[in-house]
Amino acid sequence: MRRFLLRWIVSAASAYVAMRLVAGFRIEGGWTVYFWLALFFGLANALIAPLLKFLTCPLILLTLGLFTLVINGVMLLVATRVAQFFGLPVFVDTFGAAILAALIISVVSFLLSALLGLDREDRRRDRR
Repeated sequence: MRRFLLRWIVSAASAYVAMRLVAGFRIEGGWTVYFWLALFFGLANALIAPLLKFLTCPLILLTLGLFTLVINGVMLLVATRVAQFFGLPVFVDTFGAAILAALIISVVSFLLSALLGLDREDRRRDRR
């Protein structure tokens, strides 16, 4: 449970960083909006992204993996639409902004997870 909460906090912080860096990605409201967006983005990545990656596998191979950036952008758009459905003030102006914001969220999440040692815990558990 502790690991889940830490990952959730990392995702919310990453969304905040992306919002500050990408002009077309806006989140209005307090930290609860960031946490809800992080939850929706994580669910989209867990439930929809594997199917999209499977269906677009030839395209991913053809672009040497760069098409996964497009898939991440689509997942962010899905997460923002779900958030808007629930009345949360999350906005993405363009598809390019979604791709850039998703890229920043991924990079910041990776860096924060490495700093907090979240990936080390996963590797230790896998060795057992």
